[in-house]
Amino acid sequence: MSQLPRRGPTPGVPPRAHRLHRRSRSTAPASVARREIVLHGQRVTYLETGRRSGGPTVVLLHGLASSSATWLPVLPLLGRHAHVVAPDLLGHGESAKPRTGDYSLGAYAAGLRDLLLALRLDRATVVGHSFGGGVAMQFAYQFPELTERLVLDASGGLGPDVSIALRAASLPGAAAVLKAVHTLTPRRIAGLARRAVRLVPGVPTADLDELACALASFADDGARDAFIHTVRSALNWSGQRLDGTGRLYLLAELPLLLVAGTDDTVIPLAHTLAAHDRLPSSRLEVFERTGHFPHSEHPARFAEVLLDFVHGTSPVHSDADTFRRRLVAARARAATAVVPV
Repeated sequence: MSQLPRRGPTPGVPPRAHRLHRRSRSTAPASVARREIVLHGQRVTYLETGRRSGGPTVVLLHGLASSSATWLPVLPLLGRHAHVVAPDLLGHGESAKPRTGDYSLGAYAAGLRDLLLALRLDRATVVGHSFGGGVAMQFAYQFPELTERLVLDASGGLGPDVSIALRAASLPGAAAVLKAVHTLTPRRIAGLARRAVRLVPGVPTADLDELACALASFADDGARDAFIHTVRSALNWSGQRLDGTGRLYLLAELPLLLVAGTDDTVIPLAHTLAAHDRLPSSRLEVFERTGHFPHSEHPARFAEVLLDFVHGTSPVHSDADTFRRRLVAARARAATAVVPV
């Protein structure tokens, strides 16, 4: 798709290959550790790498019914040049799954803020995949002073369309169906579903692996309930209820990288292209013949693109006054556009 618009090289910044070569003093993968912390009485687990790399802080946010494990293919590559933290969001992975948990987009963003502050991390480049992209955008809106850059990887929240499977999960009775399926075949359902989906031509292996992990996670009552609560906060049968495109202008001064696959069957590529059109200063990377998990399907390329973006852009230091100016400017533009009758 060479016709797709892409951001040109930044004046005064060395080409990508030279910058990556200059940084690559070691080719050995960085070690990855699993850690945990207690916040508000709830356990939060996260993967960490590159703490002593001397590089900038990067936070990786997974999507629905996923976990920090989705980032394992890229974490050792990123950790050579950045301090990377990949949390299990509340209700996911090995983090707590409270029945009374707040699984709204705003609560996830606030939880990420609390984690960063507890880890004494002042600012970060925030990377969000799928639903995690919606959380990342919400975090940038709510806490601009903590956000240096934003990366949206096959991101949700950029348009209404979404796969029929996710829309179905928002319907009444979805939790009972998932529970019944696992009651009947608790150990074999993920494998059976994976083999069934293999019969559909063109479905990437990475998508199949992630599907199997998601289905396996539903055997846990807490994970299943958290998934349903989260889905219903963001989706209905018509599609995504939460649309971040109306506030994209607030990110105009923030370095933004958009990543998507041409063969994504969960969230259309068109959503990412439309976001790039709205923010032409953003950088766009389209992975050919790639599904919904570019970071899993092409970890080396994803790590290279992400590191090039992080080291090739200057972090933005925003605050409430910065957001206020943008809001006032947008309100003024809207007022002048109104034509008296």
